[in-house]
Amino acid sequence: MKNRSELREVAMKCLYQVYIMQPTKLEYDIKSIIHEQLEVENDFVNKVDKAILSIGIYELVFTDIPSIVAINEAVELSKKYSDEAVTKMINGVLDNIYHNEDLDER
Repeated sequence: MKNRSELREVAMKCLYQVYIMQPTKLEYDIKSIIHEQLEVENDFVNKVDKAILSIGIYELVFTDIPSIVAINEAVELSKKYSDEAVTKMINGVLDNIYHNEDLDER
């Protein structure tokens, strides 16, 4: 069984694939995408940043996961799949959402 960090990574990979397919109007089956859990080998993929940010925002706003954990997990994924500038941006955006939305520390 995967832990939460591993599950977040799987979710990020699935969202990445969906973001790639949507603009091309290709049909896809989300269940197949989840089961495939493809490895992302290209280091320069901007849509992966969007997927990481989407997961972080979702966890901040809609879950009972502690805000600091949601932010930290998104930052850790970004360190693995993005560069330092993107990691700083993701951290800043999530921190800004946290402070502006008055999200209680859960």
